[in-house]
Amino acid sequence: MNFRTFKNKFLFTNYPDVGLLLLRIGLAGSMLMAHGVDKFSNFAELSRRFPDPIGLGSGVALTLATFAEFVCSIAVICGLFTRPATLFLIITMAVAVFVIHANDSFENKELAYVYLVGFVALFFTGPGRYSIDRKL
Repeated sequence: MNFRTFKNKFLFTNYPDVGLLLLRIGLAGSMLMAHGVDKFSNFAELSRRFPDPIGLGSGVALTLATFAEFVCSIAVICGLFTRPATLFLIITMAVAVFVIHANDSFENKELAYVYLVGFVALFFTGPGRYSIDRKL
């Protein structure tokens, strides 16, 4: 096998899948570490003062946000049930952008917006070749 065959067969055909893997790990990993672990670790304390943007109570809102940011982020990193997991993350980030930070400057909602766009992209593209979903 010469270099041109190797390049065309292996390198260029895998770039999109490597990109999706990096996107999954980068987005969901930073979501998990920055937000999910904190909510999971401090659940009891946060449940008393967590915002209730959907009118179901602070505890329910925190449970849903923690599920999305902790459990669904792990699923996205692994590429397991990626589309359903990203759907939960999309809903959580949409609530953050359009409800929680609705009256804030773009600076204050920028991170949630970046997460939202990234998870929407993953929802449409799927997890790529390097995922558990691909093996199932």
